[in-house]
Amino acid sequence: MALVLSEEQQLLKDSAEGFLAEKAPVSQLRALRDNRDEVGYSKELWVEMSEMGFAGLLVDEDNGGVNFGVVGAGIVAEAMGKTLSASPYLSSAVIAASVIEAAGSDEQKSDLLPQIASGEKIVTLAIDEGAHHNPDKIALKAIKTDSGYTLSGLKTFVCDGHVADTIIVAARTSGEAGESGGVSLFLVEKGASGLIVDRTVMTDSRNWAKVTFESVTVSSDAMLGAADEGLSLIEPALDRARIIVAAELLGVAQECLDQTVKYLQERKQFGVLIGTFQGLQHRAAHLFSEIELTRSAVLKAMQMADTGGDIRWFASLAKAKASKTAELATNEAIQMHGGIGMTDEFDIGFYIKRARILQQFLGDSNFHTDRFATCSSY
Repeated sequence: MALVLSEEQQLLKDSAEGFLAEKAPVSQLRALRDNRDEVGYSKELWVEMSEMGFAGLLVDEDNGGVNFGVVGAGIVAEAMGKTLSASPYLSSAVIAASVIEAAGSDEQKSDLLPQIASGEKIVTLAIDEGAHHNPDKIALKAIKTDSGYTLSGLKTFVCDGHVADTIIVAARTSGEAGESGGVSLFLVEKGASGLIVDRTVMTDSRNWAKVTFESVTVSSDAMLGAADEGLSLIEPALDRARIIVAAELLGVAQECLDQTVKYLQERKQFGVLIGTFQGLQHRAAHLFSEIELTRSAVLKAMQMADTGGDIRWFASLAKAKASKTAELATNEAIQMHGGIGMTDEFDIGFYIKRARILQQFLGDSNFHTDRFATCSSY
């Protein structure tokens, strides 16, 4: 399969980049941060994004979506990485929609997916419990009762947790932390008794949350998929999300390069444009090459995700490479801008903060390098 976009995909790319550049520039994120907005994103923007079809890119047409696949969702994520657009896109339209599609019953899909695709309901996934992503280490307990289950434990790094209407919770119904089996998925509604959501504004000025479950009761109907099989059900969905996160990192890296090259063409030192300095030219050329390599890895992963089959190898390659490239791009952008690059006057500081969060989200480069090696039988 050629590593190029189709005509429809190119049209989506042009539409997404134009829309987000106009409606959700970095200045909007800056205003949300400065005003300490309680929601953390523009509800009006999310309505417009939903009307554009962005919230339903991974939802089938029968459930109100446009079914544009992972390539389409990644194209929008890359455009969002360029403008740092704040929205529940990643948590709800990408991760939650993928998990529900993979593990939900027909009834659960018909109930939740149309609401996600229309932007009416925000759903998120609570899976991690420590400082680093490791689904096998889930310890939050789900104890069987006569009417359902009782959930007790803590989840960290829950994307858009404080604004979510529904949280998909990965809880242990059997076994011990460290075992890949014995995990089940539950739908917990906002406001449930014993559910405590503490908003945590991370360095990227986005919405994250720590969620505590103090004997939260749910009915048996709240379970997604079969008991004890939650991780095996959602692993492909997590890989789709990892690829789309990699696409956003690619957008961050590309914008850092674009802004840096523009700065090199404007800034003078000793009366000479610094873009004429050979050392800086070499660094910019190296970064350009790394971004193009990353683009190929991410696009191939998105294409493979849409064709089906085992995508673990491609997902880990894309996420590991995009994480490293975004780290290089943001570091180089800061350094070639000089000390002024980290001041609040310039936008580059926002990009490095967003990149550092996304690098860790759903597995950092070390996690995925190890997983890539395992998938390659090393």
